[in-house]
Amino acid sequence: MEYWIRVIDIFSKAVGHAFAWCVLVLTASTCFEVFMRYVLNSPTVWAFDMSYMLYGALFIMSGAYALSRGSHVRGDFIYRKWTPRTQAKVDLVLYLIFFFPAVFAMVFTGARYSFEATRILESSVNSPAGVPVWPLKLLIFVAGLTLLIAGIAEVMRCLLCLRNGRWPPRSGDVEELEVVLAQQHATETQK
Repeated sequence: MEYWIRVIDIFSKAVGHAFAWCVLVLTASTCFEVFMRYVLNSPTVWAFDMSYMLYGALFIMSGAYALSRGSHVRGDFIYRKWTPRTQAKVDLVLYLIFFFPAVFAMVFTGARYSFEATRILESSVNSPAGVPVWPLKLLIFVAGLTLLIAGIAEVMRCLLCLRNGRWPPRSGDVEELEVVLAQQHATETQK
């Protein structure tokens, strides 16, 4: 199971990192629009559509990455006081009752919705540029699949924790600044 957890985490990381580039493109296109609108007094017709499509893609496709890193928001004022086995039991039940039904609904409904949009090559009716929106709608289905795969890894983590009494380690590639500073401070005070 640990092998498959690592494989799924690597996949989730790759997807998350690939869509993180949307931030750079979103920033550049927004700066370009601001320059065109306020300096040259010639706004673009595509900037609004581009911004919501890129932000939507970034938001929806980062879910599996955040799940694999344990980064989703959790009200853990009680949870953190439990033993790892109790945490795993509760997590497992919640994944089976809430997470998987919601993700299956996202996959199946998203498939119907996005495949129809792709079939007709749907474009925005609210945009003077007629920007195609079918790629963003197709991501609903793809995001559901990535969440489903990441959820399977989380269930395997729960099962390993139930068996071993401790959570398997998560791979990390990005740390919050406060965590890094706290680690540096702890290292300096030990010297």
